[in-house]
Amino acid sequence: MLDYVKEAEALGVDAVWTTEAWGRDAFTPLAFIAAHTERIKLGTGIAQISARTPSMTAMSALTMASLSNDRFLLGLGVSGPQVAEGIHGTSFAQPLSRLKETVELVRMAFAGETLVLQGKHYKLPLPDGEGKALRLDQAPNAEILIYLATIGTSSLEFTGAVADGWLGAAFTPECSSALLDPIRSGASGAQRSIEELDLQAGGTVAFGEITEPMKNALKASIAFTMSAMGSTTTNFYSEAFRRGGWSDTVQEVQRRWFSGDRAAAARAVPDCLMQQTNLIGSTADIAGRIRAYSDSGITTLRLRPYGSSLKERLEIWLKKWTWLIHTQANSFWEHGVFLQTRSKSSR
Repeated sequence: MLDYVKEAEALGVDAVWTTEAWGRDAFTPLAFIAAHTERIKLGTGIAQISARTPSMTAMSALTMASLSNDRFLLGLGVSGPQVAEGIHGTSFAQPLSRLKETVELVRMAFAGETLVLQGKHYKLPLPDGEGKALRLDQAPNAEILIYLATIGTSSLEFTGAVADGWLGAAFTPECSSALLDPIRSGASGAQRSIEELDLQAGGTVAFGEITEPMKNALKASIAFTMSAMGSTTTNFYSEAFRRGGWSDTVQEVQRRWFSGDRAAAARAVPDCLMQQTNLIGSTADIAGRIRAYSDSGITTLRLRPYGSSLKERLEIWLKKWTWLIHTQANSFWEHGVFLQTRSKSSR
């Protein structure tokens, strides 16, 4: 992981983001990376709000910002019922109101304010208890940016109203309005412009022939997202794909997945969806996809190089991607494209 990030930093990649599902946490790897890098930004992509109290989230973020010389970016998300209730033992009910209270408390902490909130989910201090209202024993840092990973319409509107950035998923430039219009609406309602937000989306990047193993892996990932990233009744990703025009695909993929045939579920993912959610193919194909993301309104690309080994993933950065950016630089800058990177252990 560290070699990958250090090479990315040397090549000018802007930020690395850590994931957090039901294995590694998002903060610890970033502290390790911070000690071995100098410029690259460090983001949680995402920290689950069900895994920590808002106060602990703020404490961890402030600590990371201090350790990294203010390179830290806080990405937050609600996760899903299987993780929230199955691993963390916290209710998943009313995830948006829980997210709103989390953001409110985290921003209080960042500003150095006393933490006082009597919300639906968090009550600080607890009524009828022995605790009293406190402020964190750390220097405030209101400059830490908050990115929200949201998909539902109301959550996207909230993102547009309050967030510094959006971490997109289930996004295709061809159907961008399904996810970006609610952000735009939320921003407008808060007397903001969507241009004030850093809108991030992307996928796997791979140059050359789209091989069968690559196709199978990418389709399997989409099938997993549609079927397993949630419960049988609550899956924000599949709902986003439905709003983007893929209802029939979602229905068929889930039918096969829930019947126990995951390979058949992956085969039900159309080639065009696989291509629209990733940047794969010839140099010209990938250059076209970059422009498509920019034209749709995305301001930052989040990319995961395809490969089964560190060497293969680094090959994409060291040779192919660098060459593409250098040869197409003027066109990309005209489109306002800004590049970042993402992997299973780093953004």
